[in-house]
Amino acid sequence: MRLKKLAYMIALIGAAAPAVAQQVQSDKPIARVEITGSSIKRIATEGALPVQTITLDQLDKQGVTNAEQLMRLISANGTGADNMTSGNNVFGADADRVSGGGSFASLRGLGPTGTLVLINGRRISGYGLSGKAVDLNTVPLAAVARVEILKDGASAIYGTDAVGGVINFILKTDFEGVQANASGNWTQHGGGATRRLQIVAGHGNLDTDRFNIMAAIGYDRDNELDSHQRSFANGFQPARGLSPDTTGTPVANQLAGAGTALGANYQLPGDPNKYLQAGLLSLQGKCDSVPGMMQYATALWKDVTSPLRSTHSCAYDYGGDYVMQLPTERTNGVARATFQIDPNHRVFAEAVGAHTTSLAILTPTQISTSLANGNAYPAGGPYYQDLSPYIASFDKTKPIIYKWRAWPLGNRTQNYTTDTVRLMTGAEGTFAGKWDYKIDLSHSESHTKTDLVDGYAYTSALYQVLGSGVVNPFAAPSQGQSAAAMQALEATKFYGRLQHGKTTLTQFNASVSGEIWQLPAGPLQGAIGTDLRREGYGFAQDVDATKILLAPGNANQDTVNRNIKAIYTELVVPVMKNLELQLALRRDDYSLIGATTNPKIAFSYRPTSWLMLRGSANKGFLAPSFAQLYSGRLSQELPNGVNDPVGCAAHPGDPRFCAIERLPYFSGGNPGLRPETSKQGTLGFIVEPSKNFSASVDYWAINIKDRILNRTPQVVLANEASLPEYIHRNPSDGTIAYVDAGWINASGLKTRGADVGLRGRGNLPDGWRWNATLDGTWTQSYQFAEFEGQPYVEYVGNFYTRDLYLRWKHNATFSVNKGPWGFLLSNLYRDGYADELPNGGKGTPPAGFNPRVASYTTWGLSTTYTGIKNTTVTVGIQNLFDREPPFTAHNVDEVVGAGWDPRVADPRGRSLSFDVKYRFF
Repeated sequence: MRLKKLAYMIALIGAAAPAVAQQVQSDKPIARVEITGSSIKRIATEGALPVQTITLDQLDKQGVTNAEQLMRLISANGTGADNMTSGNNVFGADADRVSGGGSFASLRGLGPTGTLVLINGRRISGYGLSGKAVDLNTVPLAAVARVEILKDGASAIYGTDAVGGVINFILKTDFEGVQANASGNWTQHGGGATRRLQIVAGHGNLDTDRFNIMAAIGYDRDNELDSHQRSFANGFQPARGLSPDTTGTPVANQLAGAGTALGANYQLPGDPNKYLQAGLLSLQGKCDSVPGMMQYATALWKDVTSPLRSTHSCAYDYGGDYVMQLPTERTNGVARATFQIDPNHRVFAEAVGAHTTSLAILTPTQISTSLANGNAYPAGGPYYQDLSPYIASFDKTKPIIYKWRAWPLGNRTQNYTTDTVRLMTGAEGTFAGKWDYKIDLSHSESHTKTDLVDGYAYTSALYQVLGSGVVNPFAAPSQGQSAAAMQALEATKFYGRLQHGKTTLTQFNASVSGEIWQLPAGPLQGAIGTDLRREGYGFAQDVDATKILLAPGNANQDTVNRNIKAIYTELVVPVMKNLELQLALRRDDYSLIGATTNPKIAFSYRPTSWLMLRGSANKGFLAPSFAQLYSGRLSQELPNGVNDPVGCAAHPGDPRFCAIERLPYFSGGNPGLRPETSKQGTLGFIVEPSKNFSASVDYWAINIKDRILNRTPQVVLANEASLPEYIHRNPSDGTIAYVDAGWINASGLKTRGADVGLRGRGNLPDGWRWNATLDGTWTQSYQFAEFEGQPYVEYVGNFYTRDLYLRWKHNATFSVNKGPWGFLLSNLYRDGYADELPNGGKGTPPAGFNPRVASYTTWGLSTTYTGIKNTTVTVGIQNLFDREPPFTAHNVDEVVGAGWDPRVADPRGRSLSFDVKYRFF
C-alpha cells in the first residue's frame, strides 16, 4: 500500500473520532430477534433501550482472550477492584474476604451484585466461594456468538436486581462443521503471556435435517506476571509522595517494650526524643543494601506513623512485590442439541461447564512478636542482634521483640479451583401463527475450593520455633537460613484444603409473547412470563483457620436456601405512528425477605426518519446476598485503648470509655439487613442523517437507598449517632458491651452520566471500505452518603479505595477492509483523576508530588487475512506505543499496586497477539 493512501487512512481515524465496541451492521435484511431487555421479538433497531453489542470477531481482533479483558471494552463497566489482581489483594472495608480467584462485572461501578450476568438470557449460579455474583472465568468464550449489554438499569424482564444493568452472553445455538481456533499473546517485556485453544463442532441443519448437535470446548492459560518484571511497579519514590508505610521488613526491625532489650523506649545522645523502634541497618544507614528495603520515609508519613517509631527503621516495598497477573487456567465448554419438531416448534437441551484454577500469590507473612506470645528472640540466642554500640540503654540480657516479614516461610500462595455447570432443557416456538413461547428448566452449581500451598503456618507452632532462637530474623534473604531453621519452619507449615463453598440455582422460566390486537398506529404486542428460582449457598472451613497465621476466610455458613417467585408482564404500545411505549411490571417474592413490585416504562419517538428519541424509567430491588445475611459471625477483639466517642465525651478521662481494653465485636452476616432499593432512568436520542453515520447519546441517572456495605467496628464507633443499633451498651453503667460490625445498611448514593455512541462507514479509493465506532461513558456525578444524616460526597475524578469514578472513558475502533485483507486500529482511553494525598492528607506534600494522576490511553493495531481457504489469520499488537500505567502515589493498602493502579491500567505493556481459525468443512 502506498504511503499516501496510508496517510489518508490515518487522517480518517482522527476525523472519525475515538470510538465504540459495536460493529456496523451489514446491508442484509434485519431479522426479528429477541433483544436483551425485552421478551418480545422485534427488529433490533426498533428498541427503546440502550443496548451495546460486542461480537466474537471484535474480541479476536483486539486480542481479548477472557471475559475479564472483555470488561475493559465496556465503558459503562466500573473502574473498580473487581478484577483478579485487585480482588486477591484488596483489604479495605468493602473487600470480600473470600473473592480471591474470581473476576466480576460491575456496571456503573455499583458492584458485582448490582450487575446481572446471563448466559443465553438465563441466570447461572454465583461464585462458589462467596456466592455474591457470577464469576466471569466461568463464561464459555469458546461458544460465544456475541455479548449484549443493557445499560438502562433494572430489567423488569430478567430481574429487578439488575440495578446497574445486564450483561447477556449469547452462545452459538446451531453450528455445522468443525472449526478450530488457536490464539496467543506475548508481552515484549516478559511475563503475562496468554494462550487459548478452542474447537467447535456441529452437525445437522434445522431447516433440512430438523436437528442440530453442537459442542464447543476451550482452554486458555494466563502466565504469571510479577511486579519485579516492570520498572514502573516501584513503591519507593518519596520525592513524588510515594513510599511504603510499613516497617515489617525482610531484615527485622526491633521493637521497644517493657522487659525487652530496647526497654519501654530508648534515647540517642543529644536527642531528647524517646524512640520505640530500631533497625541495625537503619542505624548504619544501610537499609537499601537489601533488595526491596529502604530507609523509612519518616517525613512523608510523620502524621500517620509516629516518627518515634519510624525514624530509625527500615521499610519494605511490599507493594512492588505483588503478582500483577495471577497464573490461571480455564477449561470451559458447551454442548447443545436441538430438534425441530415442525416449522413452529423445537426442543433443546444444553450443558455449560467450566473448570478454573488460579494461584493467588501474596508477599510473605508479616509478624510482630511479643513477650506475651512467646515468640521474642531469646537473650543468648545464636543470632542475637546487639544494638548496644548504637543505643547505650540496650540491655542484651533481655529478649528482643521485633517486626519481620517472614521470608523463609515463602510467599503466601493460595490455589483456587472452581467447577461450574449448568444443565438446561426447554422448548420454544410459535403457536396460533402469532404467539412466541419459551419454556425451560435449568439447574446450575458452582463449587470453589481453596488450598494453601505455601507460606502459611500454624500460629502456636510457628511462635514456638521463633521463640527458640533457631531462626535468624535479622538475616537478609541472600544470606539464607540454617538447615535446622528451615526444617523447624517447615514443620510448622500448613498445606492443604482451607475452605470450600458451593452455590446452587434451580430455575423454571416460561413466557409467551406476541401480537394482541391491531391498533390504528400498529400492532399492540405483549408478553407474560414467570421466573421461579431456588437459590442455595454454603461455606465451610475445612480446618480451623484461626489456628493458621493470617489465613484468609470467613466463619462457617451452613447451607441456606431461598425461593424466589416472580411474574412479569410487558406491553409494547404503538400510541401513534411514530411513538411507541414499552410498559413492564414485575413482582418478586423472596421467601426469606418479602415481596416487591417494580414497574418500568420506556418510550421511543421518531419525529423524522433520521431521529429517534428514547427514554426509560424503572425501579429496582436488590435483595441481600446469602453471605451478607447469614455468613458466620466472627467474635473478635479490638486492640487496647479503643475510644468510645460518645461515652468518653460524657466521662472524660475514664478508661472504661476513653481507653477500653479488648473491646469485643462481631463481624459477618447481618440477618436484619434491608434490601437496597433504587430508582433509575435514561433519556436520549439516536440520530442517523445517512445510512453511513449514526450517533447516540443517552443520559442516565440512578438513586439507591439502603446501600449494603461492609464496615469495620472503628467506623461504627465513630458514627454512633447514625448507627445506634450496632453499638450495644451495658444498662448498668452505659459502657459498651460489644459492637456489631460487618454488613450494614448505609444511606445511599446518586450517580448521573451519559453514554455516547458514534459509528460511521464509507468507501475509500481502490475499493477499500472503512468503519469507525465509538463507545464512551461520561460520568457527571457519583455522590455517596455513608450514613443517614451525613452529606453526600462527590467521588467523580477523585481517588477512592474501592472504585474510581472517572469523568470520561471510551473505547474506539477504526477499520479498513478490501477483499481478504482487513486492518483494525483500536483505542482505549481512561480519564485522569485527583491522586491520593500522602501523609493522610495532612501537611504539605513533597515538591515532586503531582496531585493529578494522568490519563491513560493505549492503541492497538491488527491485521486479518482470509485469503487462505477455510482459514482466518489475525496478527495484532496491543499497546502499540508501549504506554506504561500512569503514576499514582497511593500506598498499596486497600488498593493493589505500587506506583500504578490495576483498576485503570494494564501492566502487560506492548504485546504481540495472533489468532488462527481453521474450518475443516
